[in-house]
Amino acid sequence: MTGKPPTHLPVIVVGAGPTGLTLANLLGVYGVETLVLERNAATVHEPRAVSIDDESLRTMQAAGLVDEVMAQTVTGYGSHYFSAAGRCFAKVQPTEQPFGFPRRNAFRQPILERQLREALARFPHVTAKFSCALASFEQNDARVTAHVADASGNAQIFTCDYLIACDGASSGVRRQLGIAMAGSTFSERWLILDLENSPSASPHTKVFSNPARPCIALPGPNGTRRYEFMLHSHERDEDILAPETVRHLMETHEAAPQSKLVRKVVYTFHARIADRWKDGRVMLAGDAAHLTPPFAGQGMNAGLRDATNLAWKLAAVTKGRLGPRLLDTYEDERRDHAWTMIKFALNMGKVIGPKSVLMAKSIEWLFRLLAYFPDARDYIAQMKFKPPPRFADGFIVPDGAGAKHTLVGRLYPQPRVLADGQEVLLDEALGDGFAILVHSKRADDVLPLLRAAPWSQLGARIVVLGRDATELGPANPRLAHITDHVILLRPDRYVAACIPVDDVARGGEKVAALIAGTF
Repeated sequence: MTGKPPTHLPVIVVGAGPTGLTLANLLGVYGVETLVLERNAATVHEPRAVSIDDESLRTMQAAGLVDEVMAQTVTGYGSHYFSAAGRCFAKVQPTEQPFGFPRRNAFRQPILERQLREALARFPHVTAKFSCALASFEQNDARVTAHVADASGNAQIFTCDYLIACDGASSGVRRQLGIAMAGSTFSERWLILDLENSPSASPHTKVFSNPARPCIALPGPNGTRRYEFMLHSHERDEDILAPETVRHLMETHEAAPQSKLVRKVVYTFHARIADRWKDGRVMLAGDAAHLTPPFAGQGMNAGLRDATNLAWKLAAVTKGRLGPRLLDTYEDERRDHAWTMIKFALNMGKVIGPKSVLMAKSIEWLFRLLAYFPDARDYIAQMKFKPPPRFADGFIVPDGAGAKHTLVGRLYPQPRVLADGQEVLLDEALGDGFAILVHSKRADDVLPLLRAAPWSQLGARIVVLGRDATELGPANPRLAHITDHVILLRPDRYVAACIPVDDVARGGEKVAALIAGTF
């Protein structure tokens, strides 16, 4: 947005970290007038998050930025686990790309934040104001009033339909709302070392599962590298941060001799979640809503899932296409998975940092045993143990199938397809909004129904698979039983409904009830 932003906007985003900037870019794509407020003068300069997953890259695709982001990442890296004796006992090295991108990728947060901030210039309806802090706010049934102060202390008042707090772990918005964080703070501490000019012989993460000194070494783009060392309870921060100690740790864990240390810090990790994520017209997202230990590399990615879930809902509500009750589904859909990922990270931490020699040996031999079984080996190597998001409630039409078999509430796979003579990822053929996929040879029989209400109320693009878009490569096994069905995809590419062709009329009634339930 050029010039001065209006004093009333549909959305104000507080915080210009990865979650807030991603949300602002998605709102920009959806055409929602948005103001971003950030108390700091610029985006971060020091490395923080270092892993971006396939779901988040799909979000970058939706924001129109995936090519730029991937150009600054090490794509498709794995994790190799080493015993105290230096033996590699497990490799997690996924090659499958169910959502269209490599499952694990190394990146640098300062670069990503800069890309996201610069990308906002594409949108005349989005403004980012740095060195501007949200001093306070109040809300009523109609709007939120935000009192803002710039670096010089000048005050300004903005109003908005909805205020989204992406202002981090110590969220001032969350504190003003009196929302507590449930969970725990770890008693264990980790030393973080960030290096530059530190080439590695392998693009993969090395996990040293040594109870004497658990360590993770993560190569990154452009010769960067991160080390994370677990500290013992008797060790003092000042001793472990001493130059000679840091130098010894680097030398004994394969750091290149020419490595340049650019950051060293001791972190105490958290596993916490906000008691509630929505209060009237104010919502929490990212670290303001949940804090995840880093062992699964999911902290930032969880925040990007929040942004992806919220963006299309805010667009639909502020443009009047769906009712405001739609926003109540945000926490319903995101909370359980966020907590599942926190527990997943805690369990990963037990593998990375065994507390005793016996535990370390037990973990090593368990992985060695599983390697003898192809299905178990594939389960680990392809990272199928990562809990996928699935909504049991929210903006969906349940189909009565069991959790293992239903497609409803799941993120739809993204194969490469041939559309209009071009090979593209599926989302490129679907556009930005709702989409209706017709998996049936009887598509012509149901298209008239799908072009009428209530389906037409969603403004969905209708795509007949096999005709408008032909999947390239092997069929996705999860979709093998989905024949003669109509699938309603939300803008975030989660399945809202999966309805047999013979039941489209009754399914339309359920979709109509779903839409009506938002008003």
